Amino acid sequence: MSKDVILLPTYNEKENIHFIIKEIFRIAPDIWVKIIDDNSPDGTAQIVKDILSSYPRLSLLERKVKTGLGDAYKAAMREVIKDKEVGSVITMDADGSHSPKYLQEMLKNLDKADLIIGSRYAGGGVENWEWWRKNLSKFGNLYARILSGLPVNDVTAGFMCIRRELLEKLNFESIHASGYSFLMEFKYNLIRVLGARVKEIPIIFLQRRGGKTKFSIHIFSEGLKVPWRLFFKRLKVKFSAKLC
Repeated sequence: MSKDVILLPTYNEKENIHFIIKEIFRIAPDIWVKIIDDNSPDGTAQIVKDILSSYPRLSLLERKVKTGLGDAYKAAMREVIKDKEVGSVITMDADGSHSPKYLQEMLKNLDKADLIIGSRYAGGGVENWEWWRKNLSKFGNLYARILSGLPVNDVTAGFMCIRRELLEKLNFESIHASGYSFLMEFKYNLIRVLGARVKEIPIIFLQRRGGKTKFSIHIFSEGLKVPWRLFFKRLKVKFSAKLC
């Protein structure tokens, strides 16, 4: 029986981390969970250490420096895919916005696709967002989808399930985004470069359970730039194909 591994990146998530771990194992007791902590000053990693003995399928990867969501995911993925018993890798937020109740459906759909996306914009939705936040998210997705040319509704989704075999083929060095824009550049490389079969399943994106949002000027700025980088990458591929 293959392992399904959830990657949970954390930075100052002491209010949420134990809750989400308990919820995951309550709903999916056979799953494996790896916490990737970026040296959280609030003691998130210590909370995880304190409960490791209670959860045999829980592990912790501590990073000495906070360099962004993308780097955290890349470090964990490189480590996890070395284990040939791993069948799939799941990316998921640690703040409670991604409900573990969707995990079984994601895994069930892996026989139909290589990449499963928990989507807010393919029959799903968001819970208790202010109007400006909803509009900003919808515009951001439309902006990224048009420029990147990705055939998915939720380009910036962070709740995903990926076959390990696909990740083994991925050139991690070709993904340069360090913040949340990593999520769209990651999808681009899986779908456009590696030809992954993709399927979106609807989810309701929940309000952060506790703590503060990680949104910043850097995240916003990178979110504007990365879609253009993907756009020019598409043009380069098309131009090369015409020359051939």
